[in-house]
Amino acid sequence: MSQMPQQAAVPKCPSCEEPLESGDRFCGACGYDLSVVPARPEDSPTLAVNGAVPAPDGVDWPVARDSDGHGHPAPAHAAAEVPGTDSGGSPLPPPPPAPSAAPAAGTESPAPGVRLDRPDEPDEYPLQAPDPRLTAEGAPAPVPAQPRPAGPAPAEKVCVACRAGRVDDDGYCENCGHAQPRERDHMEQESGPVAAVSDRGLRHHRNEDAFSVGCTVLPDGAPASVAIVCDGVSSATRPDDASLAASRAAGESLLGALPRGTHPQQAMHDAILAAAQAVNALADEPATAREQAPHQNAPACTLVGAVVTAGLLVVGWVGDSRVYWVPADRSAPPARLTEDDSWAAQMVAAGLMNEAEAYADERAHAITGWLGADAYELEPHTASFKPDRAGVVVVCTDGLWNYAESAQEMADAVPLDAAARPLHSARVLVGHALDGGGHDNVTVALLPFPAPPQGAGSA
Repeated sequence: MSQMPQQAAVPKCPSCEEPLESGDRFCGACGYDLSVVPARPEDSPTLAVNGAVPAPDGVDWPVARDSDGHGHPAPAHAAAEVPGTDSGGSPLPPPPPAPSAAPAAGTESPAPGVRLDRPDEPDEYPLQAPDPRLTAEGAPAPVPAQPRPAGPAPAEKVCVACRAGRVDDDGYCENCGHAQPRERDHMEQESGPVAAVSDRGLRHHRNEDAFSVGCTVLPDGAPASVAIVCDGVSSATRPDDASLAASRAAGESLLGALPRGTHPQQAMHDAILAAAQAVNALADEPATAREQAPHQNAPACTLVGAVVTAGLLVVGWVGDSRVYWVPADRSAPPARLTEDDSWAAQMVAAGLMNEAEAYADERAHAITGWLGADAYELEPHTASFKPDRAGVVVVCTDGLWNYAESAQEMADAVPLDAAARPLHSARVLVGHALDGGGHDNVTVALLPFPAPPQGAGSA
């Protein structure tokens, strides 16, 4: 995540996220015992295949015990189903449809959804109630009220770890305490020829990135593709909310302005202002809330975006997320199209350090520009380009470019068929960051240039 300059990158309490000092055995804010923090697991990143998100945390989803192979318990056979004769030697009549196993003498009938061999254990996949038996006159017999099966209600979320406990509103199992996977941990979207993928990474407890992609048409009918990528400032309050609000506001602003004939560069400038207003609105809160939590600051995020038309490429940004140009002809040079609002970039621009020295410094990622109520001064950056050849535009957070910083390194990581398969290529780039260590949230959007006609998409 991006960092504000006034906050150093120090370890945080895994319980309340408060910064820790070297040698702390207990959190000074909440008293959390740091000696019980489990060792970090050896993560093995796995890419999604055919649009399916991998099972979170490597969970092996169980099937019903004694399954029939389709997720249903195997049927139990009642004694009446076995061929035989009565006391007079006559064949037994055929059993009625959908018989139920009869309870043993002197025992009560088990509740629906409870296995006979484990009367106290709820069935994970209760069978649908069988058809009621017919009476002697052929009319359906009245169905008695059935007791509710033990365990959580069908509409309630069940823990992915113990498969028994109910998940509370905070996302934790009430039985075993296991944190449940969240929707934003891994997100993918494809809109016509533009696609984006965002992943929590291997080290962060949540995904504070967000994106917005879409396609529209200009007044003359020419196609246009849009991508916005936002990175929450980790040292700010509610960075995930800030990035989500900014990406949605900017995306909606662009998709609304371009069809009206607004020049793409002006539309990008206005979209950044709309995103800033959306983030500023998150800081509005009662005075009592600020008194109770004086250490909290205003939500904040960075933003980078691109608009691609048939002959024009427009980029806009505030912060340290980037846009790269990768030509389809890899013999032509790639390029980085944005300049970071960061401490390292300022040192390089002032001639005080070279780029290698600046980005090796621990202050390198301290940002000097962001969206938020406490931003020094909002200065949206926009630029227009007219590439003379086909290629692909890469819009990404530092969670990716930390592992492919130069334009050539990024071009080497982008698949050769990225323009034809943007979603697949975005997955490959996220995998590149995860394979490199996945120290941050990773978000990337890919837009082919020039924008193909409406209806074109990934192969």
